[in-house]
Amino acid sequence: MKRMMMGAAVAALVAGVAWAQAPGAAPAAPATTYIQAGALLDKPGQKPRGHSTIVVRGGKIAEVRDGFVGGEAGSTVIDLRDKYVLPGLIDMHVHLFSTGRPLEQRLAASSQDAEDDAFEGMRNARRTLLAGFTTVRDLGSDGPAITALRDTINSGDLPGPTIVPAARMVSVSGGHGDVNGYNRTLTKAYMAERDNVCDGADDCRRAVRRQVSNGAEVIKFAASGGVGSNVAGGLGRQMFDDEMKAIVDTARLFGRKSTAHAHGADGVKAALKAGVDSIEHGSYIDEEAIQLFKSGKAYFVPTMLAFQSVVEQAKRGERPAASANKALEVEKVANANISRAIKAGVRVAFGTDSGVGPHGINAREFKLMVDAGMAPAEAVKSATVNAADLLGRSAQIGTIEPGKDADIIAVAGDPVADVTRLQQVDFVMRRGTVHKLTGQQVLAQ
Repeated sequence: MKRMMMGAAVAALVAGVAWAQAPGAAPAAPATTYIQAGALLDKPGQKPRGHSTIVVRGGKIAEVRDGFVGGEAGSTVIDLRDKYVLPGLIDMHVHLFSTGRPLEQRLAASSQDAEDDAFEGMRNARRTLLAGFTTVRDLGSDGPAITALRDTINSGDLPGPTIVPAARMVSVSGGHGDVNGYNRTLTKAYMAERDNVCDGADDCRRAVRRQVSNGAEVIKFAASGGVGSNVAGGLGRQMFDDEMKAIVDTARLFGRKSTAHAHGADGVKAALKAGVDSIEHGSYIDEEAIQLFKSGKAYFVPTMLAFQSVVEQAKRGERPAASANKALEVEKVANANISRAIKAGVRVAFGTDSGVGPHGINAREFKLMVDAGMAPAEAVKSATVNAADLLGRSAQIGTIEPGKDADIIAVAGDPVADVTRLQQVDFVMRRGTVHKLTGQQVLAQ
């Protein structure tokens, strides 16, 4: 089956693409680069600096100086003196191999091959990077495929963000994340390889270990039903307490954090009590769940853009009946409940669930968060400082400080004054390599 072949297909394809595009790849980072910034939000959530210069060497931030500083012989100076510079953005919930077109993707499952999926992932990775997102957490893709894409991007052979993969979402039989809605021939074939599906605590430990074996750096599980699955089973919890606890504890044994897909308040609360590190969606979050968030260390990833996407798709007739009905039901409550959580001070990390909707428009989430009551400065912080903390990578990304990865973007105006500025990114650097300059993708010289 194509998903079993996908990891090998991605590896072969990206190797071929890298060889074919080597003359046209983004130029290697020079020894030293000086980025002159008109304004610098080096630590989102704090006061920005004025005229500043970021010194980049070997893909890392070496220094941050006041004023505009020139470069020594052989260095490169990037003039962003009319721009607002800030750390590369982080999206904590994407699906790079998903198209954002549900009916088309469902039909493609029986007509396309692993190679088609591989190229889709490459395109979406590039779109995401050029939108200013230099790191993403992929929360549901074939394990060997997403890790092959991750490694090829990290080698510099393809443009894309740093990927933190979850491999496949751990699910119970018949739940959100299991195979559903296909004819018996396709269902039988998919069931033969569904290493993410488990029933009972021991089996869920096995499923987590299998995702780790497939390259997962974080573990995602379906604590509740989901809008996207073609199962008329509602959005309440689908796992027992011991199953969730087994998943969270097994992830920790392997040094992985865990996150729970959870819509229903019962699923959200059960996952929080099991010790999960973050909750995705939370559309029916209630006061008890809010208090559990505030008394613990978990982050909330609202994915408001995904709600908007699924509702629009349902109204256009682009979702199967069961999925469409759930989307329209969620529309009635999600925004109000998420707004209540934000205003109550729940810690939020930025995530879009891109792949449910189009890739490359991730920054539209910022306005939805602000409309829900989040201060613009906190919205920007959620996609930098908070997201880096949730990933456990605050020492590498999230702020512009010496020793950190040179993940840097620039926009035309102050995004704290107007978060929609982040929808048009003019400059993108990832790990010291420039991928976008003056609004254009950087190609071969």
